[in-house]
Amino acid sequence: MRLTSHPLVCRDAVELMSDYIEGALSRKNRRRLERHLAECPHCTEYLAQMKFTIAASGSVGPDDLEPEALDEIVDLFRRFREDPDQST
Repeated sequence: MRLTSHPLVCRDAVELMSDYIEGALSRKNRRRLERHLAECPHCTEYLAQMKFTIAASGSVGPDDLEPEALDEIVDLFRRFREDPDQST
């Protein structure tokens, strides 16, 4: 995803959150996301939920899942990437 220096909208912020949690964002995008989080209670809550889920579930890798569950997760991710508004 190519981001400009314009302020983030929530959709862009959500796309950056995994990399943010992992410490993999560039300094510029980290600052942009943190500015957005300072002004957006919804994204701040989303980030808190992501962190809580990670802490509660521990670390799960592809080998820990049944093949059907892994296929379902991959399918859901692909549908989300195609059209995030229609993935549910």
